[in-house]
Amino acid sequence: MTSTIERTTDWIAACAVADLEPGWAEVALMGDRMVAIVRVGSEEVYAVDHHDPHTGAPVMARGIVGSRGDRPTIASPLHKEVYDLGTGECFTDPALGLRTYRTRVVGGMIQVEFDA
Repeated sequence: MTSTIERTTDWIAACAVADLEPGWAEVALMGDRMVAIVRVGSEEVYAVDHHDPHTGAPVMARGIVGSRGDRPTIASPLHKEVYDLGTGECFTDPALGLRTYRTRVVGGMIQVEFDA
């Protein structure tokens, strides 16, 4: 007997791409989660947990957006740990990691994927 496990997800609209300035982040309350939505390029958008992995404070949308080579990053505004926006990897402390969410742009709207 073979069983199949299906992973179900929901795409939830956060805001219009035009609502965000490139190189800037805003926080969105999506269900019971606070998510930092980060616009890097014209339609290059990332979503990460709004809570700082080191302190637990809800501050990541106020982080410093930048890059390491071709990898977009965000640095915590509190202790300046630098995280890869795509993977959540912390460049400055390998013990830390920032939760990331998949994003897409549909009809000019940013959508974030969550487990259903």
